[in-house]
Amino acid sequence: MLTAAQVLAQNNFGDTRTGGLAGPMGLFLILVLGTATVLLIRNMNARLRRLPDRFPSQGPSPDAMKSERVVVDPTDRSTSP
Repeated sequence: MLTAAQVLAQNNFGDTRTGGLAGPMGLFLILVLGTATVLLIRNMNARLRRLPDRFPSQGPSPDAMKSERVVVDPTDRSTSP
């Protein structure tokens, strides 16, 4: 039976393991991630090119809303039920 010291003393590094897949699997993952990144960049560039140069305004700008003052009459009860 192996003791803890004997298990820790064993050399499980380097070329002592057979059938190692770390190198080829790492290369495969790097290639997949690189391909996915290139495709995502191309997709986003195509979407950005299709956007209009300017968007139509959808309401008053925040600066215009700050300059306008709305006076509310506290005695007006026409909106309450």
